[in-house]
Amino acid sequence: MNPAVQPPWPGALALWSALERALDAVAGTRGNPLRHLGALGFLFFWLLAATGVVLFAVLDTAVAAAYDSVARFSAGPGGLVRSLHRYAADGFVAVMAAHLVRELLHGRYAHFRRFTWITGVTLLPLALAAGVGGFWLAWDAQGQFSAVATAEWLDALPLFATPFTRNFVLDAQVNDRLFSLFVFVHLGVALLLVFGLWAHLQRLVRAAVWPPRPLLAGTLAAMLGLALLWPVQGAGPADLSRVPEVLALDWWLLALHPLMYATSAEALWALAAGLLLGLGALPWLTRARRPTAAVVDPANCNGCRRCFNDCPYAAVTMVPHPSRRQREMARVDAELCAGCGICTGACPSSTPMRRAAALHTGIDMPQQPLDGVRQQLREGLQAMQGPRRIAVFACECAAQPAAAPDVLRVPLLCAGMLPPSFVEDALRHGASAVVVAGCSIEGCAFRLGMRWTQQRLDRQREPRLRAAAPREAVQLVQADVGQPAPLAAAVHRLRAEAAHTETLR
Repeated sequence: MNPAVQPPWPGALALWSALERALDAVAGTRGNPLRHLGALGFLFFWLLAATGVVLFAVLDTAVAAAYDSVARFSAGPGGLVRSLHRYAADGFVAVMAAHLVRELLHGRYAHFRRFTWITGVTLLPLALAAGVGGFWLAWDAQGQFSAVATAEWLDALPLFATPFTRNFVLDAQVNDRLFSLFVFVHLGVALLLVFGLWAHLQRLVRAAVWPPRPLLAGTLAAMLGLALLWPVQGAGPADLSRVPEVLALDWWLLALHPLMYATSAEALWALAAGLLLGLGALPWLTRARRPTAAVVDPANCNGCRRCFNDCPYAAVTMVPHPSRRQREMARVDAELCAGCGICTGACPSSTPMRRAAALHTGIDMPQQPLDGVRQQLREGLQAMQGPRRIAVFACECAAQPAAAPDVLRVPLLCAGMLPPSFVEDALRHGASAVVVAGCSIEGCAFRLGMRWTQQRLDRQREPRLRAAAPREAVQLVQADVGQPAPLAAAVHRLRAEAAHTETLR
């Protein structure tokens, strides 16, 4: 298997994948939230931004009037806005944590994914800080509890000349100046979160910032249902003369406070610092080998930009061609290359029907050159006996076909590595049918490989499958690891169709 996709914890990943498959059976891959955690996070963020603007517009930032302004707004239709804001904050933190766990289990944090991983880890404390600061602005009993607990936690660090908790001894000490600091923390950290999200996507091409429509509609409906059935209630005005005895604590955003009181401020700092440093150090602690980068052949690169447009990780850039004036050439950044081969599938010179003895492409994978794939395909088909010959181009990251006399397995680094012309070449050299097997589109190990493959075979994206290759003889199968059934069913169906054709003859 490609070293870039080997999971470090296969047992835990198997359990997670089983849960994903169970949800696939209920909602389909487009409606499965576990397959779109990043996009869901952005949906919650957009909802937070929209409702936050409304809430800030009605908030009186004077400490004596803050609680009353929020309470008046919440008493009417504004209560829906406040509830949506709170539940969106909870959802944002929840899907962020789930997204981190999923990427961790898949081992997606090293080498070309290092920058994206580090920026994602940085978002964790920013999201929690922005969420905690939001409770202070309502200045109710829950906001008071959070502010005092945060002050006690900060006082465990030798940063302040006087203890920060001195600001919360009496109600009179919580003045408008301190409340302005609360506003700055909430809005300032939220703004940093915007820049953090922007940086997080910098090395991802065509990143999904909206979930698929079924999941989008279902999530919004669930959020509205929660807001209407269980609206967020205020905890009564803050009163520093007494300690709140009973609180409906938000455990998604404020869980650190009871954890601190159950242990100590120092222990919580050690836990938080250890967790963040451990996650941040993972890219340098991994034993996974760096994937072998694609190599450009200037003599066969015509500067068409297809590899540049199709690369999922922005590893390909265009530079002036060294020997052709006013022409461009692709250049691969080895630090960013995933070693997936999607660029080779996009190259127009990757056609096996060329008359040259060896197939030289504009961009190729040293660990699996397309010339070797062509040779394996042709020699394998020639060695097969019988009229039925099914060529299966199988992504190494997906389910694999069962061994059979009439099935030729041709492994690929990614389904997106396959130029559509190879399908035509297989049919020309004796294949009765061709199967292209890869991950599910929503679960592709290299993000866009199966999407581009589907569009190329459907003649919607260059390079297209030519009309000379009948589309009905080509099956695209989405079969993740652990789900061989769709691939087996496709092979069985093609085998039965070929047997029926033989009978008619």
